[in-house]
Amino acid sequence: MNSDDHEVRRAIDTRARTVKLMAHKAITLAEKPELKNQSIPDAEIWPEFNLHGATYLLSWSRLPDELPEYQFAMCDAETGEVIADAHTVPCWWDGTPEGLPGGFDAAIADALNRRETGQPVNTLCAIAAEIPKGGRGTGLAAEILKTMGAIASRHGLEHMIAPVRPTWKDRYPITPIERYMTWRRDDGSLFDPWLRLHERMGARMGPAAPASYRIDGTVREWESWLGMALPESGEFVFPGGLSPLAVDRASDRATYVEPNVWMIHSLSSVQNYEIPQ
Repeated sequence: MNSDDHEVRRAIDTRARTVKLMAHKAITLAEKPELKNQSIPDAEIWPEFNLHGATYLLSWSRLPDELPEYQFAMCDAETGEVIADAHTVPCWWDGTPEGLPGGFDAAIADALNRRETGQPVNTLCAIAAEIPKGGRGTGLAAEILKTMGAIASRHGLEHMIAPVRPTWKDRYPITPIERYMTWRRDDGSLFDPWLRLHERMGARMGPAAPASYRIDGTVREWESWLGMALPESGEFVFPGGLSPLAVDRASDRATYVEPNVWMIHSLSSVQNYEIPQ
């Protein structure tokens, strides 16, 4: 690690430590557009490979400009510094498990299409809560979910859904998401911390979204993103992956399909949740 890396790490650690100490204020990009230039770098939040999906490359950057009222930052109430970012999109859902979008990719595509064509929306889809590692477990995630519920109510939406990326699924990449999502601890609460928080805040578990986010690339691109060799065709588990990577060296393609879990929120429950102090 060189001196520049040390400086970056020190800045991240400092930001993480101060998250626990500050009062937060949620501000949408519609209210303060300049916040999009102060956002937490995605590379600080997500593994490198997650930054190369078609939805991320083609649609992610459109959200602040086309749906600014649904994107927000959690800021230090005193200094205004951005300490976390959150992304939601308005979509349509018929209220049935079968009617849920395919996942992350499908929800964003539907939202942008509806905005472009003026089609109705009735549901808020919670896409991402981008929190620095040190800010996790501080109550900030719950604050973000409460704010998402408030945004849904503000816009007259009926539902709030979330294609949740389970925090610990990368520890069990070969376990089908349909089994992983049912695991519970001895106290009866869900095994996965992120799923557990959603349930604690009143959400009920919907179906799995086994093909929520797709990332395609050449073998060389994937080797670069992962920092590891992929010497033959087949399935590979890799650091940070929620499921195996399928490699086909004959066609020079590798594909990762990330599974998520749908969590369905009651707007009143999520907004009225009392965050433990």
